[in-house]
Amino acid sequence: MDRGVQEEDGSIRLPVDELRRASETYGSATIFEPRRCIGKRDSGSGNSVSPTSPAVPAPEKKLTLFALRLAIFEKAATCLGTLGFIWATVVLLGGFAITLDNTDFWFITIILLIEGTRIYSRSHELEWQHQATWSITDAGINSFRALKSSSHFIVESAKALFRPITRVRKQSMHARELRKNPDEPISGRWGIQRKLTRTWTSSDVPILPYAQWFFLSRNVSRLLYWLQLASASACVVLSLMKLVKRNYGEVEKGDTDKRNRQSALNIFYSLALAEALLFLMERAYWQWKAGYCKLLEEVSRECDLGLSGMVSIRRFFYDAYSRCLEGSIFDGLKMNMVTFAMDLLASNSPDEQLIGATILRQFVMNPQFSDDTLQNIGTNISVIDRLVEVLNWKDPQEEDIRRSAAEILSKLASKKQNSLRVAGIPGSLESISSLLQTSRSYSTTADEIGEKTVICDHAHYGFWTFNHLGLVILKKLARDHDNRGKIGNTRGLLPKIIDFTHVEERLLRDENVTPSQILTVKRSLQLVKILASTTGATGTNLRREISEIVFTISNIRDILRHGEKHPNLQKLGIEILTSLALEEDATERIGGTGGVLKELFNIFFSQRIPDNQNYVRIAAGDALAMMALESRRNCLRILKLRVLERLVGALNVPLLRVNAARILRNLCTYSGVDCFDQLKVVAAAAPTVLEAVMSEENKLQEVMVGLAAEAFKFMSSQESNIMFERTGIEEAELASKILQILRKYENPSVRVPRIRRFSIELAIWMMRNNTASVRTFKELGLEKELEAVLESTAEVESFSIFSGTYGLSRHSTTIHSLVETAVQLLEDR
Repeated sequence: MDRGVQEEDGSIRLPVDELRRASETYGSATIFEPRRCIGKRDSGSGNSVSPTSPAVPAPEKKLTLFALRLAIFEKAATCLGTLGFIWATVVLLGGFAITLDNTDFWFITIILLIEGTRIYSRSHELEWQHQATWSITDAGINSFRALKSSSHFIVESAKALFRPITRVRKQSMHARELRKNPDEPISGRWGIQRKLTRTWTSSDVPILPYAQWFFLSRNVSRLLYWLQLASASACVVLSLMKLVKRNYGEVEKGDTDKRNRQSALNIFYSLALAEALLFLMERAYWQWKAGYCKLLEEVSRECDLGLSGMVSIRRFFYDAYSRCLEGSIFDGLKMNMVTFAMDLLASNSPDEQLIGATILRQFVMNPQFSDDTLQNIGTNISVIDRLVEVLNWKDPQEEDIRRSAAEILSKLASKKQNSLRVAGIPGSLESISSLLQTSRSYSTTADEIGEKTVICDHAHYGFWTFNHLGLVILKKLARDHDNRGKIGNTRGLLPKIIDFTHVEERLLRDENVTPSQILTVKRSLQLVKILASTTGATGTNLRREISEIVFTISNIRDILRHGEKHPNLQKLGIEILTSLALEEDATERIGGTGGVLKELFNIFFSQRIPDNQNYVRIAAGDALAMMALESRRNCLRILKLRVLERLVGALNVPLLRVNAARILRNLCTYSGVDCFDQLKVVAAAAPTVLEAVMSEENKLQEVMVGLAAEAFKFMSSQESNIMFERTGIEEAELASKILQILRKYENPSVRVPRIRRFSIELAIWMMRNNTASVRTFKELGLEKELEAVLESTAEVESFSIFSGTYGLSRHSTTIHSLVETAVQLLEDR
């Protein structure tokens, strides 16, 4: 038969007293009633509009503004330098070359040479700095730290230049040892030796075959930095010397060739002085902001990038500065850290990819920047594609970038639209499946299954972390109905997920068990629950595939049997069984798996479960009611457990009475006539049931009316009379209550969709059991109420269970047939 499921995980937290009252009066929210809304998604997974949070200024805006101001200084100095160069070459050397004093000639020549050298080195310093920032080794980071303070730079540079390279390597190894702390950011593992590549890393290129340490690109950029300072300082000294002394030589009277020489020289030296001073002001401003005010460290701290984030921040700054110099000074203002990181992630360099992934991960995890970052990533399919691709990188040296990509995707999948984009990328689910590190040994014969192997954490690789992240991503993707079908169709994925639901007895009983192992089991159970609760044809296929995996039910049974210390795991397992039981074949598999029904009853009747964990008992009752619904074999299995007396007693327990009534009704309905003698025990509950029908309302009244319609059939007329006498309730009062129910529910109720059906069934039993009841119903106007029922029947009354707004397990007898039977009894007697 075609059955469906419960809604997704969407629990409502209530105080214990309210929970008890709710279970007494209405029953738990289950598949036994339709829902107008399948379930409210979390704000991140739907299209609901969340409250607008105040805008947070991006920290990197400080860097782009800093780059703009430095570019203004640099471009102004460059313009003055160019003007001075033209003035010297055209006016002075071109017009006064033979009339210049010897000192002026050499001063001008020296200034032009050093300024040319400075301009040349300046134009290439950015290129070298650009290349140097790609290095993420300890030496590269230390060289930058040396740049932070001009007062310590000379000493640190000398140490770095003459320090033996073996010592540097030892420091790098020491840093790697310190980073083994698992609580530190993943970006801290940049010290790990990268795998061999077929291309050079630009920052490590040895320019000359010898003196390799000195000529590394990061050290060349340092050399150019000091060369510029020396050139500018020399230019200031030489220009000031000439402007102060003005010893340009004597000009004889009547010598028209030299009359403008002094003015021309003053202009040149002034231009050279102004250009050099502007450059030194730029450097001073740089040292003030970067060295004293520690602007880059401040931005790194605000971006929450950690110490290793300085490499990223420095690279970002030089990119912004280069744009300001190469184009418009405003071009750098258009940069931001998110797009910068996405560009790095798309590159082919492992170091660049790691930097980009780490920045995106930090921004995604930061509540201040998360929404904006996820929006930018979600609208860029190529970035999502690269993140999905990275999930397949299993090399231990690429663990950090793989973990970053998985964490980013886990956050990205929280948004419904983004989850659709992730799942829509070809091969994305296969890539996510690769995060789940579990496998079974290959079996060469068809009569056995390979041994399961779950790969535990290695000293240098966190397999459990990837297992957890993979399950989290799949769980978030599964919130969308379409994605669930894709998960089911991904080869080998469902068996992997089911393997993670297995947990050994010692772990369930051990109070000191590793939280990550229990958390992984919980995530896998949550995911299976979502998949098993899918509606429509997709849900039918998923439930069939899940139940056909031979370990599914037995894994859940072990959790029910040994997991009393983990009630949340038990509840998830029970809800999975309830959903799977919507398929007839799965119902038989569950009932036929040894110990499942017994463990469910043990939980249902358990008195040791604390009040704040009673939700487990309610869930067990729902599952048992489903197992007995339309399944004669399961009904017989339940009867063999000899729990009828306890079920009858549970009718007096407020927490259990709703589900106990459901189970007993199903046993009475589907066990078959050959179990009549065994079920006569249910007649002992007749007084309790009758009193509940007369006094209760809503859900409890519905299930009690339903149980009465079936349980009273096991009593003779004499026994029913004794029942009415014992309770002090007359048959006329019960008839009047039935009419009252039919009038109260003029139209079908979503909360109690079967109450009118059950009431008519009870009325039919009363008229067949006692002819006097026919006269009573006629006097009360039952026929008129039955006509009203016919005029207001709806499909909602035709089903035993529901999946959202879909009706499942249609009643074999229509409500029209019941009305016709009742009317016939009224007319015949």
